[in-house]
Amino acid sequence: MYLVTDTGQCGGPAGVVETARQAADGGVDAVQVRDPHATTRELVALATAVREALAGTGVPLIINDRVDVALAVGADGVHLGQRDLDPVTARALFGPDVHIGLSISDERELTEALGLPAGTVDLLGVGPVRDTPSKTDAAPAVGFDGLAAICRRSPVPCVAIGGIKGDDLAAVRAAGAVGAAVISAICGRPDPTAAARALSRGWAAAVPDATGSAR
Repeated sequence: MYLVTDTGQCGGPAGVVETARQAADGGVDAVQVRDPHATTRELVALATAVREALAGTGVPLIINDRVDVALAVGADGVHLGQRDLDPVTARALFGPDVHIGLSISDERELTEALGLPAGTVDLLGVGPVRDTPSKTDAAPAVGFDGLAAICRRSPVPCVAIGGIKGDDLAAVRAAGAVGAAVISAICGRPDPTAAARALSRGWAAAVPDATGSAR
């Protein structure tokens, strides 16, 4: 389970930090700090506070889009979109040990990602699976069939993004994704720890059977 933060839904920067801390307690596997409306200084301050909140938990801090911020705060990784710094340049800046994720939305973008030098990208974020209000400029929804088609072709692990809820985890896992990224399923919830724990348990329970269907 992969938490992507939303400053508005979390109730401001302090809410982002507390949500990240509680989500780590609830068992999320990664936290991505995302705030496209923040200034660079605001985003550095927010990411630094989240990094401190996650210290000792083993949960990595990923920064959305902003390679400069990821470098400034010593994040564990960065997740890039199609209009961000190209992954080859990002890898040259980070070196081999920092996680780099890349969002893709269709087969063409998958083909381009698979044409990158080996080791450039560690993870593909595939979606949006559903249309989502958290990103108004997102590509059209790919659905679970589109997710499955990309997962089948990709040797790079894929995470489902965009409108994912707890009830979707079996379908996400059956499609071949290694994880699911969520925002509203944790951000803004009365008890982020409980929400994260329920999602983590739901993911663990959605084990594909021999036919590839999740149960």
